[in-house]
Amino acid sequence: MNASPTLALVGRPNVGKSTLFNRLTRRRDALVADVPGLTRDRRYGRAEIDEDTFTLIDTGGLLGDAGEITGALEDQALAALEEADGVLLLVDARDGLTPSDQDIADRIRRLNKPTLLVVNKTDGVDESRVIADFAGLGFADSVYVSAAHGRGISDIGSWLVGQHFVAESRSLAEDYPDAIKVALIGRPNVGKSTLTNRLLGEDRQLVFDEPGTTRDAIAIPFQKGDVEYLLIDTAGVRRKGRVEGTAEKFSVVKSLQAMDEAHVVILVLDAREGVVDQDLHILSYAAQAGAGVLVALNKWDGLDPDQKASANTAIDRKMRFAPWIPVLHISALHGTGVGHLLQEVDVIHRAGEFDVGTTQLTKLLEGMINAHPPPSVRGRQIKLRFAHKAGAHPPKIAIHGNLTKEVPASYLRFLENGFREALDLVGNPVHIEFRTGDNPYAGKKNVLTRRQQQSRKRVMRHRRK
Repeated sequence: MNASPTLALVGRPNVGKSTLFNRLTRRRDALVADVPGLTRDRRYGRAEIDEDTFTLIDTGGLLGDAGEITGALEDQALAALEEADGVLLLVDARDGLTPSDQDIADRIRRLNKPTLLVVNKTDGVDESRVIADFAGLGFADSVYVSAAHGRGISDIGSWLVGQHFVAESRSLAEDYPDAIKVALIGRPNVGKSTLTNRLLGEDRQLVFDEPGTTRDAIAIPFQKGDVEYLLIDTAGVRRKGRVEGTAEKFSVVKSLQAMDEAHVVILVLDAREGVVDQDLHILSYAAQAGAGVLVALNKWDGLDPDQKASANTAIDRKMRFAPWIPVLHISALHGTGVGHLLQEVDVIHRAGEFDVGTTQLTKLLEGMINAHPPPSVRGRQIKLRFAHKAGAHPPKIAIHGNLTKEVPASYLRFLENGFREALDLVGNPVHIEFRTGDNPYAGKKNVLTRRQQQSRKRVMRHRRK
């Protein structure tokens, strides 16, 4: 699980940044990828082109129409560029080169980072004119796309491969290939560093009653019994408008990368504050990254019985979208319930290994189809024939059939929940890949025998008469 590279998506307003962001992160048909509020006016998403995965930062709305970048907006744009490994500069082919484009390009060049010029809205535009128009920006690499229709998106992936971002991005966990990677994630001052010290049995982390003490993701190897762990303690992810200082802005990306690397993510919450929207976005990103998920409701011993009942009711309501995520009540300061955390991590990790055969998966699929068949599409029945294991951590299931692209999202969730419940995949997101079998006769010409050719000629003569 290597840390994925980070790309900043920049450009003036109305060039299609949000459309490209949604296209790359597949927000319409996947778990929510954008994380509003991690840093003001920026969105973070997990994107994938072919088999290359990266973190995408959308700087939507940061650059003024006249190219003026001042005050807080300038800070946000520069922060996104500073923390990125590379830059996608988006321009509008229909508008041509503008002074704002030139201003943004000048700022990017000073950073000396790999940059891809992405010329958007190229449908129906003279490509030779567009090439000549934007050649003045001086970038060696460029692609021509239509973000709205998905044309040219794979060319961005080809550029990524050429930059070797994935190969050069070193994982925190590379030196511990056999360890269970556990990331502690949460807002500042919920007790992540205190929990780290309690799990390790020593004061390995700096602990103050001051939010944001941890400024980077810190990997700590340790062992309990015969099991090796790598505990990744991260800086807190703040609410909207609360990220201040360059070091803390960098820590947001470190937290997202920690989720990419982890087998299991422990989301630490303050029981007095409960679950906020920020926590739900973190859970969504972790699940999309493929990590097992566990919620630790910290500072539980400081609540009276009425507060505990209210907290449980609130978290049950907020977590209805993911009832498969276990919630444990702990006190990191006093050690209450902490001993059960690693036991639950072991359970989630074993489930994530997904040691299941094709026969069992296919029988489960047949049972779900018999109980609730997939809907018809334009009078044709969707047929799902068999299933097999496609990967682990997270559990991935490939289902083969016909019209699989027409399977509605509601039926996909039905299958995910059915497999998870039947196989007891506690704490794990289930990813299903639909695959449609190729037509064995596609592209093949039907060669007639001599008798068939003679019969065809007789029919044609009869029709002419």
